[in-house]
Amino acid sequence: MEITRRSRLLLRLQSWLFTLLFTGLIGLLAWLSTQYVYQADWTAGSRNTVSEDTRQLLGDMEHAISITAFAREDDLLRRQIQDLVGSYQRFKPDITLEFVNPDTAPERVRAQGISTDGELVVSYQGRSENVQNLGEQQLTNSLLRISRQDQRWIVFLSGHGERDPHGEANFDLGAFGKELERQGIQVQTVNLAESGIPENTHLLVIAGPRVGLLPGEISLLGDYLDQGGNLLWMAEPGRLAGLEPLAERLGVEFLPGVIVDATTRMFGIENPAFVVVTTYPKHEVTREMNSVSVFPEASALELHEREQWQATPLLSTLNRSWTEIGELAGEIQFDADTDERAGPLDIGAAITRSDAVETDAGGGAAPPSQRIIVTGDGDFLSNTYLGNAGNLDLGLNMVHWLSHDDAFIDIRVKAAPDTTLELGKAAQASIAIGFLIGLPLLLLSSGLLIWWRRRGR
Repeated sequence: MEITRRSRLLLRLQSWLFTLLFTGLIGLLAWLSTQYVYQADWTAGSRNTVSEDTRQLLGDMEHAISITAFAREDDLLRRQIQDLVGSYQRFKPDITLEFVNPDTAPERVRAQGISTDGELVVSYQGRSENVQNLGEQQLTNSLLRISRQDQRWIVFLSGHGERDPHGEANFDLGAFGKELERQGIQVQTVNLAESGIPENTHLLVIAGPRVGLLPGEISLLGDYLDQGGNLLWMAEPGRLAGLEPLAERLGVEFLPGVIVDATTRMFGIENPAFVVVTTYPKHEVTREMNSVSVFPEASALELHEREQWQATPLLSTLNRSWTEIGELAGEIQFDADTDERAGPLDIGAAITRSDAVETDAGGGAAPPSQRIIVTGDGDFLSNTYLGNAGNLDLGLNMVHWLSHDDAFIDIRVKAAPDTTLELGKAAQASIAIGFLIGLPLLLLSSGLLIWWRRRGR
């Protein structure tokens, strides 16, 4: 083809037009990438994608979700949090994530009750909950709990020197009450001498009364139990305040004395009356517990069989514990010849009754089982000791279970089959010989061959 001045101009225009169109195409693709997002999970078993149960829950939550991560300037930890929350944002874009350095925001740390680095505060429609363990199962179940629309009323018994859920004294439960309200749970107190137990009560709490209850008040508590009411009873050593009939009805006997735990010195606790619980049974209350809980001055429980009631030990001490009947002064030791009991000892029990209330006249389904928890100590939820180890988590778990707000999505951990390589002895020997002997000999031989050929030129 003959190259003329006109053909050169056409070729130049063609080159410019191609460059212009190609640049425009790249710009269009860049703009489209900001408008539309496509992600694919190519890992084995799609382990970077949330489960179907989680996606269904996110679809049911119509409003925005706010997640605040209290994490220090640790790129690895923050990346782990971003990846976890990002897997949720793929199916619910209105999830926001904010990072807060706990070292620079101590007031927010105290207000939110943050205890570990990387802890999340999940908020939805004015309700919030803390998540300490980073994982889909923990985060999804937290979202499930705070998405509940029904109001839950927890009533604390008052008028007998009980611990106040709104009190600020060391003895009171003000910090625990604030945490309950932050999770959307309505907290109120009731004096049985002035009024009965409200009908909308989801849970009644008896928190260590110091003055004996009147016979009429004991009768009201009995009626509440007969009607299928749920109860959290936190007793104190040697102080039942006239509630012996209630203990007899439930089949709970409070052993004399205070539990002494010799293991507490391993945790730096010098007071022998402190009890440490390190292991928990497989129960709905304790299934997510992975930290120790501390109980100051606890009483041991002995459970007896009662018709219709099913009692299960919930909190137990270690082997090196016993009930000390004498004074906690000087050198103390277990006396086998007395009424003292050697550990392990039960300090908490979960009691249920499935046929608490009969079905209605219309043939409706029976209500959920009646649930009761009895503990030999109430200090573990007080303002003084609430922040110790797993006390707060244990208290919240008790409340959720007792108020039948223990719905739980069991998400199987997705295994990664492509993260390990198992080799037999023959394969390992072949690789070792190949890399340690074969490869060096090959390199040496090739070098000698090249040298020999160059030498012969």
